Amino acid sequence: MTGGGSVNGGNEVTGGDGADRRHDVVVIGGGAAGLSGAVTLARARRSVLVIDAGHPRNAPASHMHGYLGHDGVRPSELLATGRDEVTRYGGEVVQGAVVAAERLPDGEGFRVVRKDGTAVVARRLLVTTGLVDELPEVPGVAERWGREVLHCPYCHGWEVASRSIGVLSTGPLAVDQALMWRQWSEDVTLFRHTGPEPTDEEYEQLAARGIAVVDGEVVALDVTDGRLTGVRLAGGRVVPGEAVVVQPRFTARADFLADLGLVAAEMKAVDQVIGTYVAADPVGATEVPGVWVAGNVADPKGKVIAAAAAGVQAAAAINADLIAEDVSRAVAARRA
Repeated sequence: MTGGGSVNGGNEVTGGDGADRRHDVVVIGGGAAGLSGAVTLARARRSVLVIDAGHPRNAPASHMHGYLGHDGVRPSELLATGRDEVTRYGGEVVQGAVVAAERLPDGEGFRVVRKDGTAVVARRLLVTTGLVDELPEVPGVAERWGREVLHCPYCHGWEVASRSIGVLSTGPLAVDQALMWRQWSEDVTLFRHTGPEPTDEEYEQLAARGIAVVDGEVVALDVTDGRLTGVRLAGGRVVPGEAVVVQPRFTARADFLADLGLVAAEMKAVDQVIGTYVAADPVGATEVPGVWVAGNVADPKGKVIAAAAAGVQAAAAINADLIAEDVSRAVAARRA
């Protein structure tokens, strides 16, 4: 879906998708953060192009929750509405994967290259590429991800409330997960799997909340008639279950930023790496001038509504930065 270009400060955006195509801002990533930022910038009369690879993180989920006014909406429906809003204000949305971004000489902005070789130039970049959930390698986990295999109770807890919930331990947060999900169900089981053994204090907490602990490695999830029915252990035992909680490794989609000097940082929990993210200040500005980030690429734990808010905040900061540059250029031209 595409829309017309816009005019800003007397500089009209030229046609075509070649290297001579220039925009005030190129938004890389078309999720909630990117589209919210693009709408804000387009409403500020900036020429905006959104480049979206078309692989939203929450695509496996049938519905989205915790977004005021949009609870229960399909993720694809929210994004379709967002793309319509961007184009309504003169922004553009194109599909494609960005493979490189480089700074142009003499402070002329950035060149962004897509996988098909097309390139555009932007004065500023807003990166909202999100992250990849790297799931435990247990048969059935990836297949049921976003259905009965979950990780966020605020996103999906209500939908599995009062059901039998298993927590698959693969890292230091498993006990915390089990204690949290106990809020939604009295039937919670912690599967030790490959995670660390709980401490004495943690065992006491689990027992006090009636959470069973099962030793042994999980080898598969059992599915019957298209729904999860149990957790299979290495010895052959199957523990009945209707939902399984996992801890993915959150990996930021940021490799293409390496040429700009931006490398994703490690996010740790109890001295274990649980993901990566691109560091930024509170409004999304990175250490590279002219490059902002928003959404899960910068905040792996952020929900959809938080990503949308971050996109708006970053867009406002970008517009303020562009205004300062426009004023400076205007003053220089007047003096000349």
